[in-house]
Amino acid sequence: MAGTAGSSLTAELNRLASTTGKAAQGAANVYAGTTGLGLIGALNKKASGARQPSAYKGLNAICNELAGTTGKSATDALRTI
Repeated sequence: MAGTAGSSLTAELNRLASTTGKAAQGAANVYAGTTGLGLIGALNKKASGARQPSAYKGLNAICNELAGTTGKSATDALRTI
């Protein structure tokens, strides 16, 4: 189910994590099935559990990878999932 036009990154992460009211980092950890990671770390682990921090992608790139899109902003990419 795709997200809502105009929604925030935090709202999209909460939607994907099936949570409400969490900060972006907390929602990303729930979505990724991780705990205690930063936003970028959690999303990179969601994409590839074996990915090492030295190979982490930036926010827009990792959100596009997760969404199977290219060239979108992080929020726009997550809205397509």
